[in-house]
Amino acid sequence: MLIYNVTIKVETAIADEWLQWMKDEHIPELLQIGLFTDAKLYHLLEQDEQEGITCVAQYFCQNIEDYNAYISLYAQKMREKGLNRFGSRFIAFRTLMEEVE
Repeated sequence: MLIYNVTIKVETAIADEWLQWMKDEHIPELLQIGLFTDAKLYHLLEQDEQEGITCVAQYFCQNIEDYNAYISLYAQKMREKGLNRFGSRFIAFRTLMEEVE
């Protein structure tokens, strides 16, 4: 199992709108692609929230081929949708993790 982990710092002024967009639009659209089996959205606790909230979106896939297909075919388009809607009012840091069994 691979986990595509995206940590996002979102300005306070748009946090509620951004969270709603993630839950109602972005995550469902990403899952419809069919390369990820599940997704979770978390609010990081014990973070300095003076400038905004920090969230983590985790997307689960079965193998590296599915992840690579997402990155090469869909990632840029999905990222652009967030940038077009929210501009530079958030920042994202992406990592890929593998479950240790």
